[in-house]
Amino acid sequence: MPDSVANQIAAGEVVDRPASAVKELLENALDAGATEIQLIVKDAGRTLIQVIDNGCGMSDSDARLCFERHATSKIHKADDLFAIHTMGFRGEALASIAAVAQVEMKTRQCDSELGTAIVIEGSDVKSQSPCACTKGTSIAVKNLFFNIPARRNFLKKDSIELNHIEEIFKRIALPNYGVAFSFHHNGRLLYDLKAGNFAQRIAGVFGSTSKERLYHIEEQTEPVKIFGYVGKAEYAKRTRGEQYLFVNGRFIKHLGLSAAIEKAYSELIPERTYPAYFVLLEVDPQRLDVNIHPTKTEVRFIDENIIFAILRAATKKGLGQFSLANELEFNPSTEIDFTPAAKDYVPPEPTVRYNPNYNPFSTERSGGGGTARSRDEYEHFFDSDSKEPVVERLPLEAEPVSEVSSTAPSATPINYLNRYIITTMKSGVVVIDQQRAHERILYERLMAARASGRATAQQLLFPVNCRFNASDSELLSELLPDFEQLGFLIAPLGQNTYVVTATPADVKESELQSLLEQTLSDYKGNMMQKFSDRDASICLSVARQMALPSGVPLKPEEMQQLIADLFSCQAPNVSPSGKRTMFILGEQELAEKMRG
Repeated sequence: MPDSVANQIAAGEVVDRPASAVKELLENALDAGATEIQLIVKDAGRTLIQVIDNGCGMSDSDARLCFERHATSKIHKADDLFAIHTMGFRGEALASIAAVAQVEMKTRQCDSELGTAIVIEGSDVKSQSPCACTKGTSIAVKNLFFNIPARRNFLKKDSIELNHIEEIFKRIALPNYGVAFSFHHNGRLLYDLKAGNFAQRIAGVFGSTSKERLYHIEEQTEPVKIFGYVGKAEYAKRTRGEQYLFVNGRFIKHLGLSAAIEKAYSELIPERTYPAYFVLLEVDPQRLDVNIHPTKTEVRFIDENIIFAILRAATKKGLGQFSLANELEFNPSTEIDFTPAAKDYVPPEPTVRYNPNYNPFSTERSGGGGTARSRDEYEHFFDSDSKEPVVERLPLEAEPVSEVSSTAPSATPINYLNRYIITTMKSGVVVIDQQRAHERILYERLMAARASGRATAQQLLFPVNCRFNASDSELLSELLPDFEQLGFLIAPLGQNTYVVTATPADVKESELQSLLEQTLSDYKGNMMQKFSDRDASICLSVARQMALPSGVPLKPEEMQQLIADLFSCQAPNVSPSGKRTMFILGEQELAEKMRG
């Protein structure tokens, strides 16, 4: 088999999309000891992927050999596979990339006056010559998959491919916080990350507001060293977007360790929500295997159960230690003043203020508001002749809530656990999930507003500034017309900051930042998975964030209105995500359960 064909086959495992090439090039730059790395991308990697570093560079011979398969300077003997400290070691990255792209590389060692320039197309070396260049290496990958049209045709649209590249960039930039990174796409600077500490790197990638949402965790043990940050429970999201786990500086996916962190949040966050975490683990390389998958994102530990327990305990400790504090770090100015009082100091006598004319059974109040109750109205709660508590029963029949549907419920509803609305109709008892029902209502309203072009917006008394990370800022810029059709008026201010001057009704200003962040996160997840309809995806994402969450108590009239709105929908039985909004217990089913 010709080497060029073998390289193309290997490229199928190593380079399946532009993000894969970005990963290999960035890891090589880190292994070269670079302290500054630039990533330049055009057309989401289709046209150009360029990585420039100030690392050690390569000699003339190494510059040529690095494009050969299994040519690596990081592994010399089999035992080295169990003491890996570098990111790339398989020796297939550059050979695979060169097999499916046009590659230009310039490299120079610090002690050399001239560097080396190499041009390769489809594994075929076109030229190699001396050149003047700065210390380090610059690799430009042009026209990826130019010689494999089928693979190029399978690439997704630019927004999706760019999202994959950004995710790879985050996974590499986060643990290597001592290295400066920059990322340009189509001439626009998306990230400019200075060297610093881990907290600064997280803030640089995810925005300055992330500092307020994280707790610090740290644990030093013999099997594993743990350092990082976990999200506060109140900021848990419906997606796993901000979950990053690293072992020896390498991003990994490990269901067991992820579960260890999430189990520490049991009873702290609602079901189907996930906390953010950024955790660095240090483990003896001889006690883990990173060479079980070509992408090296899956690892195996010898002490997996022990590490699981330690990680869970460290997370619970961090949550417990800081959960009562308002800030990540304690402020000395908030300490209690224990200065002793003067010798002749007499503390003032406490006073109690009350209204001497107040009578709870009076029909007229002298203040305090509310509706007065008579003595009889209060006494009916206490029956001296009965030991059983007096409870209100669910009425079997009542006036119809609305005339919208002949099957609409016809009883005064009650709210069970502040989550389920229970009422009755002619065919039985109806149980409605208030959150899913509200999602369905909002979703159909938003879709109707987009279709008609007449969205209802409320002007904010004071404009609200929202700052996003580079990825979300790029996406929001693309979706501004879509948000405007839903009633949002948002304008860019620069530096990934936007000003919001109007929103749909019922959006709280205090929740606007988190609403937009989670909407963008949901939208990205929808578009990458089962949703391909842009309109439906954006409406679903906004509806999810605006919907009443479980646990919010509703007044009877609010429940009645929600029921009426639900039965006015085109598809009242399911949420926009396809989950059931209600179920009905018929008379026969109830009778069967009562017999048991």
